[in-house]
Amino acid sequence: MTPEEFSYLADFLKKESGLIVSENKGYLIESRLLPIAREQGLDDVSGLVKKMRSGAPKALLDEVTEAMTTNESFFFRDKTPFTIFEETVLPKFQETRGASRKLRIWCAAASTGQEPYSIAMILKEWAEKNSAWNSEIVGTDLSTDVLRRAKLGQYTQFEVQRGLPVQMLMKYFKQEGNDWEVASEIRSMVQYRKLNLLDNFSSLGKFDVIFCRNVLIYFDQPTKAEILERMSQMLAPDGYLFLGAAETVIGITDSFKPQAGQRGLYVPAAQLKGAAVA
Repeated sequence: MTPEEFSYLADFLKKESGLIVSENKGYLIESRLLPIAREQGLDDVSGLVKKMRSGAPKALLDEVTEAMTTNESFFFRDKTPFTIFEETVLPKFQETRGASRKLRIWCAAASTGQEPYSIAMILKEWAEKNSAWNSEIVGTDLSTDVLRRAKLGQYTQFEVQRGLPVQMLMKYFKQEGNDWEVASEIRSMVQYRKLNLLDNFSSLGKFDVIFCRNVLIYFDQPTKAEILERMSQMLAPDGYLFLGAAETVIGITDSFKPQAGQRGLYVPAAQLKGAAVA
């Protein structure tokens, strides 16, 4: 792959997905796109670039984009956000919305489903100890393939061993051969939709909690700011935003402010202003 071909692919990926690929990641492009080139009967990535430039079908362009997105996920990843959700966010909503008990949650980079299913299990456990909630969890992702896997809710032994407590494995999964399948009562709590964060996502409606973890790190500053601004318009005034441990809103947007003492948790700036006035 020549520098000019790398530049073409980097520009293509930024335009299609917002993904920033630095010049030292040529090996990553080669390793992820070579299988696609071979499937197309081509010898190398250079041949794939040539085909893309000559008017490749959208299905192939989507496949290239999806191949370059990072889809690693595991249950209760980083643990802290889920603890905050259970011990801080849910009790707060219990106080303010005890009458309606309605909650909408968006997982903006759902990948293969471990994050939304982790949230669903927390809500199920919460309902056993407190009042049940009419909860809706929406999981979105750019990749059709990972969403297909998420909907199936089937995971390998290795995948369920990454972060999933044994008691939850035994309670909410059933073994199918060498794999484990999420119980239907948990799967039914989540709906999945294909979505590119660069596109307009206002049709998803308003949410009380947004999980957008470990995805903004792949975007440049203007793209991060634009996505966060649009998310702020979809979040309830008393809602919460969760970002990844390596992500922040500081220096990017004034629409959200960090929640003191709660790593990775942010609230709409208007919420803090309202509290100050009160």
